[in-house]
Amino acid sequence: MHKNLYFWAALIWSGVIAFFCLAQFESVPLGDVTNIDKLVHAFFHFVLTTLSFLFFRSKLVSKSSITPLLFSFFFSVLFGIGIEVAQNLMTTTRQADVYDVLANMTGATLSLLLIILFGLNKKSR
Repeated sequence: MHKNLYFWAALIWSGVIAFFCLAQFESVPLGDVTNIDKLVHAFFHFVLTTLSFLFFRSKLVSKSSITPLLFSFFFSVLFGIGIEVAQNLMTTTRQADVYDVLANMTGATLSLLLIILFGLNKKSR
């Protein structure tokens, strides 16, 4: 049951990211904090990488504990790049930003570091 839960959670979270990154808001009330959108990008991809890791760890039959880490990291980063390309091609109020991609990678990297720090990447027997 929980294996499907991880899939659906990651899929729904991907949809949330896509909506907020592609929706054409007139103004987004993010406050007066400089570059807060970069923190939002990092948070989005921290959660996406974590959920993706839980899904891949539950599905992959691998002796290596690094495979789910790599799959989740690359999925998150490639998804983020895809969103940036879509922003450039499909919206009139948004544009691709390399700093958003770096923020996405930062969130994904922080997720992996915490997964490793807490030993979640170890296979339980």
